[in-house]
Amino acid sequence: MPSTTYDLAVIGAGPAGYVAAIRAAQLGMSVACIEKDKSLGGTCLNVGCIPSKALLDSSERFAEAQSHLGEHGIEIDGLRLDLDKMMKRKRRVVQTLTKGIDGLFRKNGVDSIAGEATFVSPGEIEVAGGSVQKISAKRVLIATGSHPIQLEQAAFDGDRVLSSTEALDLDEVPEHLIVIGAGAIGLELGSVWRRLGSEVTVVEIQPEVLPGMDDELSAGLRKILEKQGVRFRLATTLERATVDGTRVEAAVTHENGTETLAGDRLLVAVGRAAHTTNLGLERIGLTTDERGRLPVDDSYETTVSGVFAVGDVIAGPMLAHKAEEEGIAAVERMAGVAGHVNYRAVPNVVYTFPELASVGLSVEDAEREGHTVRCGSFPFRANGRARCTSNLDGVVKMVADASTDAILGVHILGPHASELIAEAAVAMEFSASAEDIARSVHAHPTLAEAIKEAALAVSERGIHF
Repeated sequence: MPSTTYDLAVIGAGPAGYVAAIRAAQLGMSVACIEKDKSLGGTCLNVGCIPSKALLDSSERFAEAQSHLGEHGIEIDGLRLDLDKMMKRKRRVVQTLTKGIDGLFRKNGVDSIAGEATFVSPGEIEVAGGSVQKISAKRVLIATGSHPIQLEQAAFDGDRVLSSTEALDLDEVPEHLIVIGAGAIGLELGSVWRRLGSEVTVVEIQPEVLPGMDDELSAGLRKILEKQGVRFRLATTLERATVDGTRVEAAVTHENGTETLAGDRLLVAVGRAAHTTNLGLERIGLTTDERGRLPVDDSYETTVSGVFAVGDVIAGPMLAHKAEEEGIAAVERMAGVAGHVNYRAVPNVVYTFPELASVGLSVEDAEREGHTVRCGSFPFRANGRARCTSNLDGVVKMVADASTDAILGVHILGPHASELIAEAAVAMEFSASAEDIARSVHAHPTLAEAIKEAALAVSERGIHF
């Protein structure tokens, strides 16, 4: 079996893997990127971030055309949904981007190898595809991502009991979609199908949606979604799911006893698990933690010399942009460049409407760390641009250290929060104070003025509210 030798072999062509491969090639390394699936881009591009955002955008436009354009003087008669066409558009978006990665690989001289990778030794990998080939590499980067967590009491069947993958590709709008889990995936996909006409009930074991995000804004988003027709069962546990033909029954328990929810589809969205099985890790002496993740040092090197890991297979939030930055930092460290990831400045976004975005610490987390905090907030209903666009729900909340004025966190519930949060992330990357943002000139009228107003409110000198 002939062997090809590279400076770096990357296992996985998701956001962490393909970005790391390109950056390594830019730094002068010979690089192979191994991907077992037919399309490049991993979960994010194929069955995650990108298709979900395509459907969120399409469904948001449908909902807006149904009920929100009348006040603008736009009347639409005969509005109807063509779900097949919507799904075809989603697939075109995905296909365009996957082909784009292939083009980037060619441009940067990265060898794309199709097949499933297994370690033979720390520097040798067998790739099983159409045939078996052997890859030798001075270094190996594991970037194999994650997969949806399955519940014993609600095993995936791909038809009635769904993971996020199947929920992105239904050929009909469910009459009643039961969602288990009120994290970002559950709320986003629940929003898609609610806008398209499904009755949606979300079951969450915790007392509030989006555990881990700002408590006040999470509750605010839940109330807005309730107005949009999403029903919630909080502090509620799924005991079992039963499928009978086209009917799904979910038996749940809460403080008032037991309840049975009946629907035609059930989505399990309780999180994701690191995908580290079938890599032959035991052959090279690598062991995972209780969640299947690989321990790494500050340079993303595992306990085996020359073997590195980034993204969903190591500790931290499972976010595509976090994975990308880790991939870049890892290969830059390999090349002697001072790559780094500031984990305090990694934004987190829930792409419902309105969106919820945050970066840094919540008030609760900041106080647990011993900070005395000052907060400033500004509602979008007092923002001129939000008034012009009829997007009045939500607020910007800034958390600062009371003694230093350093920004500890920014949380935005409102229109285009996913775009607005970038300003806060950059500010935190450069250790900015609330005063720095308060003194920065923001164009008028813009939604971004709400961030400036929240910064002004930290020192109790807000102008427009």
